[in-house]
Amino acid sequence: MPENKLVVLIAADTYPPDVNGAAQFCYRLAKGMGARGHEMHVLAARNNSGPSFTEIRPEAQVHRLRSHSIFTHPTYRLCYPWEIKREIALLFDRVKPDVVHIQCHYMIGKATIEEAVRRGIRVIATNHFMPENLNPFLPFPEWFLKIVAKNSWRDMGKIMGKAAVVTTPTPLAAKAMHDHAFLRKVLPVSNGIDAAAYEPKAGEEIVSLGGPSVLFAGRLAEEKHVDVLIDAMAKLPAELNAHLEIVGGGEVRPALEAQVARLGIGDQVHFLGLAPDEELRQAYLRASVFVQPGTAELQSLVSLEAASASTPLVLANAMALPHLIDGEKNGFLFEPGNSADLAEKINRVLSLPAEELKVMGAASRALAERHSMASTLQTFEDLYYGASYEDKIV
Repeated sequence: MPENKLVVLIAADTYPPDVNGAAQFCYRLAKGMGARGHEMHVLAARNNSGPSFTEIRPEAQVHRLRSHSIFTHPTYRLCYPWEIKREIALLFDRVKPDVVHIQCHYMIGKATIEEAVRRGIRVIATNHFMPENLNPFLPFPEWFLKIVAKNSWRDMGKIMGKAAVVTTPTPLAAKAMHDHAFLRKVLPVSNGIDAAAYEPKAGEEIVSLGGPSVLFAGRLAEEKHVDVLIDAMAKLPAELNAHLEIVGGGEVRPALEAQVARLGIGDQVHFLGLAPDEELRQAYLRASVFVQPGTAELQSLVSLEAASASTPLVLANAMALPHLIDGEKNGFLFEPGNSADLAEKINRVLSLPAEELKVMGAASRALAERHSMASTLQTFEDLYYGASYEDKIV
């Protein structure tokens, strides 16, 4: 336990029960820091209508702010500044945080960092977000979306630039923040993973689908490009008898189901919906290969989870995903949006002899172990206490 326990306030625009990588990271951060003896508080939007309230969860006190739904997104909630600024100030009075860790630069993150700076409280800012992630939910033409993204990047730099230290999960994500948000000092800190949690349990039997299993896990959103994966499945040799498992929910699921029916591969593609952690762990262990076709990933926690389960990876050669492929030892990159190239890379993995597939899976596990959650927690704890990690800033 630390000698000087800290009161830490995490401000996030998404938190469980939301299902996405940023929400999962915030939960793991709160849980891990709490286990180290710190008093943890999380500030996030409530998931339905009603006044602000506080819920006591095992990992933290979670302070839910009044929020409003938007017609363009099924789960995202807006917090109006004029409704939350006073509530955030009152929360600071009550909680008296020693350090604030914002996870976004929009409404909650902006209001929280402004209050912390006004009070002279140390702030760490972590970015999990690409402004382009919002494009599918904004009903505007392409030229206008580019203006929105440019302004969002600019605001990110202006707001997160007030923090003592700015972090993001990968060096490639840091470069994007250099280029677009003009943040010159960004510290890459992996989201972290507890690789041991994805090992088979003693005596555990994983039920096969009767053929090799291709797995995708994540939000069924436009920027994930799961349609490219479904097209690739239709192009695989029939003799492979490969099956695709899709874990997750989202707004494009009906379109994906229609695509599967149109291609006549309904017997090969299985939509599992939102799955509990244990079912997802078993899906990772069952998979012969994990595929991430998304093009806006700042790290991809699900890819790290799959790698932890010793599963080979096939990932889009986009944004931060290339850092999870170790010279083709643990899988392959494919051209984003190219279903023929994706099918060829999946076929290469599934056609490997069992021993070579096992070696590739072991290389995935070795890569995942470089992203230990213990190391991530130690880095953030050091930052909370005042470290700068100047030698690792890019």
